[in-house]
Amino acid sequence: MSSDHPSTSPVALVTGASSGIGLAAARELAARGVTVVCASRAGGSGAEVAERLARETGGDVRFVPVDLSRPRDAAALAQDFEARFGRLDVLVNNAGAFVHRRVRTEDGFELTFALNHLGTFALTLPLLPLLGRARGRVITVSSNASLGARLQLDDPHSERRYSGWGAYAWSKLCNQLFTLALARRVDAAAVHVYAMHPGFVATAFGHVDGFMGTAVRGAQRLFGRTPERGADSIVWLATEPDPPAEHGAYVVDRRVRAPAPKARDEAAQERLWAISQAALEQVGVPVDAVRVDAAERRPASV
Repeated sequence: MSSDHPSTSPVALVTGASSGIGLAAARELAARGVTVVCASRAGGSGAEVAERLARETGGDVRFVPVDLSRPRDAAALAQDFEARFGRLDVLVNNAGAFVHRRVRTEDGFELTFALNHLGTFALTLPLLPLLGRARGRVITVSSNASLGARLQLDDPHSERRYSGWGAYAWSKLCNQLFTLALARRVDAAAVHVYAMHPGFVATAFGHVDGFMGTAVRGAQRLFGRTPERGADSIVWLATEPDPPAEHGAYVVDRRVRAPAPKARDEAAQERLWAISQAALEQVGVPVDAVRVDAAERRPASV
C-alpha cells in the first residue's frame, strides 16, 4: 500500500465522521491543526465530506472507507493505518446506529451490537501499539442510554428479545464495559482511555418511520443540543493538555461522572471481552492478549 504520511502534526482517526457529532468533532480538530482521518462506509458521503472539511478548515483531512459492522474491515483498517499515516495520537470511536428492526450482518451478528461495539473492539486493539508510541488517547462515544440497559451477556445479539432502543442501550453499556476492561490492560502512561456521553443531540440519529421517529424529531427540536456542543467533550479530551487523570473515566460535559452501575461490574466486563474476542475469532480476526506498557510501548503478554 502506498504511503499517505501527513505532516508531523498530531493525527486523529474519527469513525462515523460524515455526519452528526463525528463531523463536528472532525471539523474542530482539523481547524486546530490536527490531521484528521475520517472513517465511514464506502459509497456514502464520507469522501465528499472530508474534501469539504479540508476546504472549510484549511486543514489536512483524509478519508478511509470502512464498514465497522464487519470486524474484518475494522481490523484491516487498523493493520494498514501505520503504513498509510505513520502515527496516531487520538482514536475517536464514534460510529454507531440505532436500528429500529433487528438486522443480521453478513457475519451473522446483530447489526447494532456489531457496529456500535464489535467494530470498536476490532479497530481499537490493533491500534494500541501505534497509539502507545504517541502517548495517545482512545475516546469512545457512549451514552446515558446505558443507564436503562439490560445486561445481555447471555444474549448479546438480542436473539431472544429485540427492540431498537433496547439493543442501542445495550450497545452503549458495552462501550462502557469495554472502556473499563481496556483501562485495566493499558498503562495510562502509554494510552489513556475514556468513554463519554455527548448529551441529547439534534441530528438525524434515531430518525425512523412511525411514532418513535416522530417523537424523536419533536424532542430534538425542543431539547436537542447542537452537534458542536455534543462533540465538545470529544474535542476537549482529544486536545486538552491535562485531561482527566482517571483512567477509563466516563466524561459528561467535560466532567468525570459515574458510569452506568452495570458497567462497573468487573466480571461483566471480562465476560463481554471474552464474548467479543470469540465473535472476532469466529470470523477470522484473532485477538491476542493485550497489554500496552509505558516502558516498552508495545504489546506484551499478560
